[in-house]
Amino acid sequence: MKIVMFYHSLASDWNHGNAHFLRGIAGELIVRGHDVSVYEPKDGWSLCNLIQDNGREKAGEYQEYYPLLKAKFYDAAIPDYDEMLEDADLVIVHEWNKHEVVANIGDLKAQYGYKLLFHDTHHRAVSEPESMAQYDFSNYDGALVFGNVLKNIYIKNNWFVNVWTWHEAADTDLFKPNAKVEKEGDLVWIGNWGDNERKEELMEFLIKPVKELKLKAKVYGVRYPDHALAALKEAGIEYGGWLPNYKVPEVFAKYKVTVHVMRGPYVKWLPGIPTIRPFEAMACGIPLISSPWRDAEHLFTPGNDFLVANNCTEMKLQLQRILKDKEFAHKISERARQTILKNHTCAHRVNELENIFAQLGLDDTLIYPLLTKITEYEKRT
Repeated sequence: MKIVMFYHSLASDWNHGNAHFLRGIAGELIVRGHDVSVYEPKDGWSLCNLIQDNGREKAGEYQEYYPLLKAKFYDAAIPDYDEMLEDADLVIVHEWNKHEVVANIGDLKAQYGYKLLFHDTHHRAVSEPESMAQYDFSNYDGALVFGNVLKNIYIKNNWFVNVWTWHEAADTDLFKPNAKVEKEGDLVWIGNWGDNERKEELMEFLIKPVKELKLKAKVYGVRYPDHALAALKEAGIEYGGWLPNYKVPEVFAKYKVTVHVMRGPYVKWLPGIPTIRPFEAMACGIPLISSPWRDAEHLFTPGNDFLVANNCTEMKLQLQRILKDKEFAHKISERARQTILKNHTCAHRVNELENIFAQLGLDDTLIYPLLTKITEYEKRT
């Protein structure tokens, strides 16, 4: 099957957490025999910031880790839809696209005859509902959303007739433990400061506990204002700047524990959606302690796959427990990794996609190209 995907960026993960899942899904589809093209605007916000901060040579480094993937670029001012959409069987458009792009690809559906899906991995449905309501979904066959609570919002607003919950997951080909690496510190946190959605939470669950316990810690991420950098320095936390997503497993292997600090919109409006960070940590086998988060969709088991801290005091206690009891820390991380391997890999999500493809009416020969080739070969021989 020829699958065309329109995303903000495949090449860049600068302040772009969806890059992990996109790369893992695209790679899994290619391995299963599909012809996959991922298009992104040549002047995309994430890629431009990556190049500005780290140099153009970094823009292609992801291919060293994902040799099957190669981003394709288009001019958002004058997109050549004929070139991009010709012969497509399925098109997936991510929510981080301009309204006119979403509408134009919908308008061209009848001309080219592809099936068309919208993919939402953000909180705009609750934080920017007016903007979401301006999208023209009239020609779309359905939406993929990364949580049941988001699915209910889509249905309530009558944005789509068909809505499927499609959680994010870990690319376990890359995100896996490496016990051979020596530890360099106690705690690492990988995340962006962003737009102050979790300023107080980062102080409560990361900066204050590290300072009071005098842990050796390091933080990676972008968009840290001066006051945030000052707080890290005052707490004795080293700041590492941008960390390419494909290097996250290498960094996790050097530390004993990590934390997950939820953004406000997910705690307040979208319970049950963990975002990509817990998947990454659990897949890499590093013990995880989370700020308060209600796993309403039962993806994991709190206390079994990860620990929960409801305030700074509890975070300090949980950190001490992990750092002092190696056996307990190992059990938590191992149970978490087994949960990932059993339920939450990119391969699992492509399995779910295959079921959705069938519901869309796509033929089995398109859904299972490798199986079709094997069957044809067996018939000939």
